[in-house]
Amino acid sequence: MATETTARQAGAPARPADAPDGLPAGGQAPGELAPGGRAPSPVRVPIRSLRSELRAIKVVWKRELIRFSRDRLRILTSLMQPFLFLFVLGTGISSLAAASTHGVNFKTFIYPGVLCMAVMFTAMFSAASIVWDREFGFLREMMVAPVRRSSIVLGKCFGGATVAGFQGLIVIAISPLVGIPYELTLILELLALALLLAFAITAFGVMFAARISQMQSFMAVMQMAIMPMFFISGALFSVASLPAWLTVLNRLDPLTYAVEPMRRAIFAHMHVGAAARHALDPGITWWGWHVPTAAAAAVIALLGLVMLTVAIVEFSRAE
Repeated sequence: MATETTARQAGAPARPADAPDGLPAGGQAPGELAPGGRAPSPVRVPIRSLRSELRAIKVVWKRELIRFSRDRLRILTSLMQPFLFLFVLGTGISSLAAASTHGVNFKTFIYPGVLCMAVMFTAMFSAASIVWDREFGFLREMMVAPVRRSSIVLGKCFGGATVAGFQGLIVIAISPLVGIPYELTLILELLALALLLAFAITAFGVMFAARISQMQSFMAVMQMAIMPMFFISGALFSVASLPAWLTVLNRLDPLTYAVEPMRRAIFAHMHVGAAARHALDPGITWWGWHVPTAAAAAVIALLGLVMLTVAIVEFSRAE
């Protein structure tokens, strides 16, 4: 009686009176079946391996694709701005720019910039999903999973690049409407550059999203970064004969190394005169050296890898 009274005072559950001596308070011996005849299931944490990390990357990547495919309104609205720039702005300015384009359609000239814009904004919204996941608590569930956080970042970046590449492919599909021919080599080159840009911009967005907790702040930061990149890159004007200060900014702009190679590839598959090519596509130069397409693509890839590394570090430090 004294032992039972002491147990109750200590807050321990009382042992049933009919329970045999030596059993715990619950009246169930270790290893005995639980009520209903079922043994309690042990909790097993999977061992980290390359296979589990690849599976985590695939799951996050697939989630981005499913989210994008189910949001048809997002697909339509993300294409509205490129179409407005290409067909409304391009058509309206064509008459004013006819004297300086040397017979090249102005819509053809701005097409590479519009393609990059479609890819950039889609990749930016893909990175913004991290902020949404943080606000609704889903990000915490992913971060407690027995996988490296770098796998989550890679899945996000690959998913954002795939979604943005799909949007870019839609813009590539309408290229004949602005006088650009359908040629397999041209399509592959444009798509490859678009995917590189999409990966870099998604990594750029994830790098900021890892530290930003509100969607309004994230969108403000992205607009402040994306719009100057777009206008300085020469998407809407030729980079020939620019002022010295704008030339420096143009060379420092990462988007320049996507717009110029795309424009060079398009002009290479069209009948463009030497005067028009010199005026509209002078190329990127570093102290007199003309940067080839492969080097420009390498710049985008290198910047993407650097921003991916920073995003993984920031994501690993996030709570």
